[in-house]
Amino acid sequence: MAALSLRLVLFDCDGTLVDGQHAIVEAMAAAFVHAGLPAPSAAAVRDVLGLSLNEAVERLLPPATPAGEAAAAMLQCRGTFDAMCRGPAPEEPLFPGIREAVDAIAATGALLGIVTGKGRRDLVATLDRQGLRDRFITLHSADDGPGKPAPDMVLDAICRTGADAGSTIVIGDTTFDIEMARNAGVRSVGVAWGNHSPVALKRAGADRIAATPADLPRLVGEMLA
Repeated sequence: MAALSLRLVLFDCDGTLVDGQHAIVEAMAAAFVHAGLPAPSAAAVRDVLGLSLNEAVERLLPPATPAGEAAAAMLQCRGTFDAMCRGPAPEEPLFPGIREAVDAIAATGALLGIVTGKGRRDLVATLDRQGLRDRFITLHSADDGPGKPAPDMVLDAICRTGADAGSTIVIGDTTFDIEMARNAGVRSVGVAWGNHSPVALKRAGADRIAATPADLPRLVGEMLA
């Protein structure tokens, strides 16, 4: 009898597991102001959530920003987000029903992992605060190499767990998550409660769209059956 393939389900963090957009929008605006640059709009920040911090800042900078100002903005943003990690916990509650969805998927025997644009320290702090760290066998952040939409985090997770692409699913709320999954040759589920619209997620190539966290166990089960 042929051995069954290991099933691997990789979750994004911000916008998928936790609602951290308000804290991130405020921190990004403060960092830009401290660097002497105009604060980006909340909509502009939401558009780049999911990317690594450096990539997000680069996209938010005004056109033709001098290299020196761009470098200063990068440093300021990094310092602001590091300070957030050291200070009082930011408000980033779990989306209602997401804990139950994670537990239901784990109960099927699937391996769970994280692929996120968060820094590793911030990611671990978030999972610890929510009591979720032990649910995930592998954690991958932008600190580990190229960020989304590059496939590296997904491919590394597959390699580390012994799963294969055909039995791996990425769950995320941004087009960058979906593009990362496509670039890695795996399937994806877009979530409707995050930062990018279901229309944008579907256009990016999401195989399924989850309207609520309660939909995730069923969709994952159907895709991995």
